[in-house]
Amino acid sequence: MIDNPEPEDRVVSGQGEGAPPEALDLRTDQPHSARMYDYLLGGKDHYTVDAEAAEKALGPFPLLRTAARENRAFLGRAVRYLVREAGIRQFLDLGSGLPTAENVHQVAQADDPTARVVYVDNDPIVLVHGSALLARDERTAVIQGDIRRPREVLEHPRAAELLDFSQPLGLLAVAVLHFVADEEEPEGLVRVLREAVVPGSHFILSHATADLAPEAAMGVQHAYRRQGVPLTLRDRQRFTGFFDGLTLVEPGVQVVSDWRNEEPEESRPDHADVSWYGGIGRLD
Repeated sequence: MIDNPEPEDRVVSGQGEGAPPEALDLRTDQPHSARMYDYLLGGKDHYTVDAEAAEKALGPFPLLRTAARENRAFLGRAVRYLVREAGIRQFLDLGSGLPTAENVHQVAQADDPTARVVYVDNDPIVLVHGSALLARDERTAVIQGDIRRPREVLEHPRAAELLDFSQPLGLLAVAVLHFVADEEEPEGLVRVLREAVVPGSHFILSHATADLAPEAAMGVQHAYRRQGVPLTLRDRQRFTGFFDGLTLVEPGVQVVSDWRNEEPEESRPDHADVSWYGGIGRLD
């Protein structure tokens, strides 16, 4: 677990060489989805408030850790597909969360050490810890941004420096769109991103659902919302709509534990224990 910083929970972090230091409010008095996800994955980069909030979500859905691990495994398989079969060498990971094992740059660079990755998250702790962990990797950067403001992310100087938007890009919104409320028009946010990239770009998306275990999943949604963390579960049809304007890569939208998983089916968790959809869409 993260050692608490100074009493006001503020750190000073520069935004790059020569940039003036900026005080970041770490907001450690309220849970954040990125740090709750870290807790569910067994990480150490979270606070007591995040652990307590995650435990309340585990009450109605005790296998939520299984769901988080399966989603993480899907991310790895999807990134490997983009590198090995789609020829993608640069990635923009929106709502990336805290760096942990088998992160995008580790998976991509295992196949091609020249692969470049920009991580984006709205939790300032991600910026602080991620920047420190990745400081020696010149092909990887962490920036503070929000998928709800995609144009700001796309125009961020560090993203423009590291990524070539005239070439195909891998964009990831893995386990993040369910934190975007309907009134914030998540489909429109994906459309803005789609219109900003060139043909050959791929979108890796995943999203929690109540289709497969309605009572348990809705219990998780209520638990998250009671802790002040917005969560909106969506069905398969609504999730598939996020790929409008894209060509779904086979096998299309699947429960994440099934998407291009070579493990025997009998060794995989039940769909109801995962309750997460995933897929890849290609811009032709």
